[in-house]
Amino acid sequence: MTVVKTSVIVLDCADPEPLARFYADLLGATAGPAADDGDLFLVTGRAGVLLGIRRDPQHTPPTWPLPEGSQQVHLRILVAQDSLDEAEREAVALGARPVAAEEDGTRPDKRTTLRRYADPAGHAFVLASVRSAGG
Repeated sequence: MTVVKTSVIVLDCADPEPLARFYADLLGATAGPAADDGDLFLVTGRAGVLLGIRRDPQHTPPTWPLPEGSQQVHLRILVAQDSLDEAEREAVALGARPVAAEEDGTRPDKRTTLRRYADPAGHAFVLASVRSAGG
């Protein structure tokens, strides 16, 4: 029998608390310090921990999308097709920096269905539209 496990992506940055608040606000979750690690903040939603943000004073932010830069890890945040524009406005209002948009022309209004951003600490994330179960 396999031991029950769970996993979470952990992003490194120099100052984890503001970045944890950014993702908590973006994902409709909460953020707080981990009970056993003062350098780790956890972003927690209804289903449990969604993301960890860890303090690394020597962290070098990614330089993506520059060709010589590394994207490192990135998050793909799935959004209903009819909510993508609103999710984009929320992300930018919270401090996300738009980087690129792809798959032009696949929506009836010719807007993109995949939008790339850098979070306030420079990590890449994507807002990607998904069809609802009924559509």
